[in-house]
Amino acid sequence: MGEQQRVKFPQEIIDEYAALGVDLPALFSAGHLGTRMGVQILEAGPEKVVGTMPVEGNTQPYGLLHGGASAVLAETLGSVGSMLHGGSSKIAVGVDLNCTHHRGVRSGLVTGVATPVHRGRSTATYEVVISDEEGRRVCTARLTCLLRDVKQGDAPAPRPTAD
Repeated sequence: MGEQQRVKFPQEIIDEYAALGVDLPALFSAGHLGTRMGVQILEAGPEKVVGTMPVEGNTQPYGLLHGGASAVLAETLGSVGSMLHGGSSKIAVGVDLNCTHHRGVRSGLVTGVATPVHRGRSTATYEVVISDEEGRRVCTARLTCLLRDVKQGDAPAPRPTAD
């Protein structure tokens, strides 16, 4: 979990941030909460974001994957897609998240795939499907983010995490 892996981004996204002097793949992270929960982003673009999270360490008292952990994975993936859709001049802020939990998981790794439902100028909505290692759907979530203009003092790009 401590090893940072590089995320696969579309070249045009890398170029956009490089023009601002930012090495996006080197600096990108799932954020402090995502890192604490073991979220790994594998692929990220405005059309699809893929990430994983271990079940171990993210369970409720009955030993099942915590619904809140699924929500963290879903919001992380949908927010990344929204951020990349908005581009370097926008900040994505989650305004609505809903999750339907379909089955319990006790071990292994879950994988989330976020795909856009709506990508507008001021909002972006992503559906996130979280599956277990056998490909069975564990959770379906929908996240809507507000896309607001970057203001002075906002972070110019995702910050690295401490490993």
